[in-house]
Amino acid sequence: MRRIRVPGDKSVTQRALVFASLASGESRLRGLLPGEDPQATAAVLRALGVDIPPFGGDGAEVRIQGVGLRGLQAPQGVLDFENSGTGARLMLGVLAGQPITATVTGDASLQSRPMRRVTTPLSKMGAVFREMGEPDRLPLELTGGALTSLDYDSPVASAQIKSALLLAGLVGGASVRLSEPYRSRDHTERMLGMCGVPVVSHQADDVWRVELRDPPEQIAPLDLEVPGDFSSATFFLALAILGGVEGGVEISHVGMNPTRRGLLQVLGRMGANVGADPFKEHDAREPSSSLRGLPSKLVGANVGGEEVPAMIDEFPVLAVLASRAEGVTRITGAGELRLKESDRIRVLADNLRSVGVQAEELSDGLEIEGSDHPLAGRVSSHHDHRIAMAFGVLGALPGNRIEIDGADVADVSFPGFGVLLEDLTA
Repeated sequence: MRRIRVPGDKSVTQRALVFASLASGESRLRGLLPGEDPQATAAVLRALGVDIPPFGGDGAEVRIQGVGLRGLQAPQGVLDFENSGTGARLMLGVLAGQPITATVTGDASLQSRPMRRVTTPLSKMGAVFREMGEPDRLPLELTGGALTSLDYDSPVASAQIKSALLLAGLVGGASVRLSEPYRSRDHTERMLGMCGVPVVSHQADDVWRVELRDPPEQIAPLDLEVPGDFSSATFFLALAILGGVEGGVEISHVGMNPTRRGLLQVLGRMGANVGADPFKEHDAREPSSSLRGLPSKLVGANVGGEEVPAMIDEFPVLAVLASRAEGVTRITGAGELRLKESDRIRVLADNLRSVGVQAEELSDGLEIEGSDHPLAGRVSSHHDHRIAMAFGVLGALPGNRIEIDGADVADVSFPGFGVLLEDLTA
């Protein structure tokens, strides 16, 4: 069995950089993901007056002296988040509570993604936004300051929306109560707890409710080791399940946050031979474990409903697994995939068909019929790192011949992905 480790979790890294910057005192962070998205967020925080040292791929400790909840400085230029949707949306919340004016933008991909889902509730709290280009898109100019309390019903289960509003309440000194249709990722709630800020999360009738009741005047610094990224790990788990790694694979120190690991339940229904070492299920920080995958004979499955938010980033790898399973896999209730770095529903359907897989695009998902015949063709990443990695895995399987345009975009979340893939399949 091959033993590997994947880079730090992108979602946790992004949040750790933000919380460390807002803390009162010095934070100590280890295992930060050095990918392009966190680097873009770090560059923005530096432009706002935070001294963030360079960080690379060795996971070495990084110390960040926080400037306090309202200590960010007005930037001298435009804040460019490049391709980082998480960084942009979370920082819109942070900036909403700062007494400064700033302009926020991103690359062409980020400028195609909706922002009113965040700016509309932030406007209700008192932040002022001016759309400088297309409606509902970056670039945006915002003016922040003291905010008012918010009681908001989110139309979608989105950790980015929830996090932006919680951060706005924290920085702007305003209580926040948010309801969402299903429970979304809770990295922000966990990190607030690590910084000494209590957050109440609970089921309320038919919605999931999160409450920041008494925002403090300051937050404690972090002492955190970022676990390996579960989403990144699933690509090599899939490679092993599909027989691409002789003897299977073990991936150490993988984040096992219960709001992130929904794919494991689906893999169980599909018949995948996967396992994990025991870990502290109710760890208030970020639980981690080793994951193992062995070659397996898969069957199709139905996926949808409340399990979607807990695996929203894993649908590209699920589509690859479904393409080699016996029978049909039907995915519904995943319309949010159209609003990612690419329209992942359309791109997955198009790319699968391009290599010989029968795939049907649904309004909110996909229907994929698996087969065992060799796959060949040319696909495009559409500048989407998870699309590039998913088809990298499919193309690495014995007998398949798949060319990927824009494969190097994998560096956004997984620097060195291609090198590790080649090593495991050599």
